[in-house]
Amino acid sequence: MKILFAASEALPFAASGGLADVAGSLPAALGKHDDIDCRVVMPLYRSVAPNVRNKMTYLKDITVEVGWRKQYCGIYTIQVGKVTYYLLDNPYYFMRDGMYGFYDDCERFVFFSRAVLEILPALDWKPDIIHCNDWQTAMVPVFYRVLYQYHQEFENIRIIYTIHNIQYQGVYGKEVITELMGLPTYHTSLLEFDGMVNLMKGAIETADRITTVSPTYAKELLDPWYSYGMDRALVRRQDGIVGILNGIDVIGYDPETDPNLKKNYSVTKMAGKKECRTALLKECGLTDSDAPVIGIVTRFVAHKGIQLVQQTFQEMLQLGCRFVVLGSGERLYEDFFREMQAEYPEQVHVTVGFVPAMARRIYGGADMFLMPSQNEPCGLAQMVAMRYGAIPVVRETGGLKDSVFDAGGKDGNGFTFKTYDAFDMLDAVKRACVLFADKRKWNALVRHAMKCDYSWNVSAEKYVELYRSLLG
Repeated sequence: MKILFAASEALPFAASGGLADVAGSLPAALGKHDDIDCRVVMPLYRSVAPNVRNKMTYLKDITVEVGWRKQYCGIYTIQVGKVTYYLLDNPYYFMRDGMYGFYDDCERFVFFSRAVLEILPALDWKPDIIHCNDWQTAMVPVFYRVLYQYHQEFENIRIIYTIHNIQYQGVYGKEVITELMGLPTYHTSLLEFDGMVNLMKGAIETADRITTVSPTYAKELLDPWYSYGMDRALVRRQDGIVGILNGIDVIGYDPETDPNLKKNYSVTKMAGKKECRTALLKECGLTDSDAPVIGIVTRFVAHKGIQLVQQTFQEMLQLGCRFVVLGSGERLYEDFFREMQAEYPEQVHVTVGFVPAMARRIYGGADMFLMPSQNEPCGLAQMVAMRYGAIPVVRETGGLKDSVFDAGGKDGNGFTFKTYDAFDMLDAVKRACVLFADKRKWNALVRHAMKCDYSWNVSAEKYVELYRSLLG
């Protein structure tokens, strides 16, 4: 079975979010199957390190049509483990500082989507399935259905489209159809949505199967409160929407080997966890106490639930909790945490920005990990926190609901609350603090959380089942 994984970013080459983790880890997990040949295609960005470029092999140049233009596309390849990566070069589109946020993003990723198909004859390798991800590759199934599927060298390819975050849909004016896509006018209805061109809607209309990154999020996407208007398109495909929870890189995130920690530890040798806690408090200038250390590693934006933290922060501080916060985003939230640090220097420490090593030290040193998101398609931080023995406190939404189960139940590995309400969150924190005071029960909960398997091996098996069912 041959799978081509198409993504706008992938580790270890370029990353801005969770998609890069998926594109770097899932193909590697699939590659463990002897009968699966999984390859990845992505743009060759300026950020790809020179030492990596030097290891790439040049294959050939091709020409890709972008509306009335004919654009250069260079094909480079490199092997990472068992996975073959193809990086597509076009200096005009991709030799820039950053990956997204440019005025011509639509043109850039229309080019990339068309190139994903155009390179296949040059590879002398035909995939059984092309697995596309988010709006940047949404035009792959559209182009395939309209322009390629009846050509002999492209026939019988199946296409899966995964929605990682419904908020970003690729919405543009209708002029891009004629200017950039070169589609016959009688096919424009595939892309039209609310008077605009919506690339994600086109993929939903044309892909063989729609997936998303957790079972609960697959249900939430049919709810207007979560779907940013796309529920009207998805409801027609609801029988074919599959939610598969993402995994984490359990080798990269391993407290037993992580060089960023003061002392390594494991589920069978937990002494190092206490040393990491002490070291984190010392680094942040916080006093120790019998109350828990709560970690927050997030983007400071509304849908991450920061306003719930704002509303009840004083009450949580009155419980004696210490907070170590890492993140950046909206100025009002950055200022809030700075003010709290200034007012409560012995209990609150904030680092504005994203420092990967600091994030690891927070996972290793925190007793709890607060993640009260309004919506969360999958979320990886809660799984990483459990891997490091930091008990998550989360709202039951998306992947948080599918991975964290309340300690009041039989298989609990964290604390949860249902409604998007600050005092429901506070109640969950209070329940966690009560259990934290009982060290025997708390340590048992920590060990259970650390044993939970959220590796990509589990998720990969479900994708293999999906691929095989699609191919019959």
